[in-house]
Amino acid sequence: MEVYKLKDYTRGWFVGNFEPSVLKTDLFEVAIMTHKKGEVWDKHIHKISTEYNVLIDGEMTICGKKINQGDIFVINKNEIADPVFIEDCKIVVLKVPSVPSDKYKI
Repeated sequence: MEVYKLKDYTRGWFVGNFEPSVLKTDLFEVAIMTHKKGEVWDKHIHKISTEYNVLIDGEMTICGKKINQGDIFVINKNEIADPVFIEDCKIVVLKVPSVPSDKYKI
């Protein structure tokens, strides 16, 4: 058995085509991300990847929709992501495929 610490990975990303990575693969990326209430993110798109998300804790809005704890939301490629963190949030993110450079600010 191997044990890793999430804090040792960049912004919560621990599987994907990047270093450090528990599993290096170009098929998908996995992260557990935390965002503070009011944290500001640039609007952005992914031109190649689709992002599958589960809001574990908190409340936020994105793509004009309110997202609550337990909601699963999918950001399709070329869809503008514009997150607003209403509360502290914890999100599990699966991005398919893993293309670390596939994030474009709007």
